[in-house]
Amino acid sequence: MDMKKIKITQVKSVIDRSERQKRTVEALGLRKLHATVEVEATPQILGMVRKVTHLVKVEEL
Repeated sequence: MDMKKIKITQVKSVIDRSERQKRTVEALGLRKLHATVEVEATPQILGMVRKVTHLVKVEEL
C-alpha cells in the first residue's frame, strides 16, 4: 500500500507560540520560516499538522 505524500511549508513564525507548538513544528522537520518538507501522510503526521495548521501550508503531492 502506497501512502500519500504531502508537502508542508512553514508560513508563520513560532515566536510567541506555546512550547508544544514549537516542538510540533520542529518534529515535522521544519527548522526555519518558509522551509518545506515532503512527508508520508500518516495519521501521526496529519495529527501534528492539525495542531499547527495556523502556522503551516499543506499541499498534496
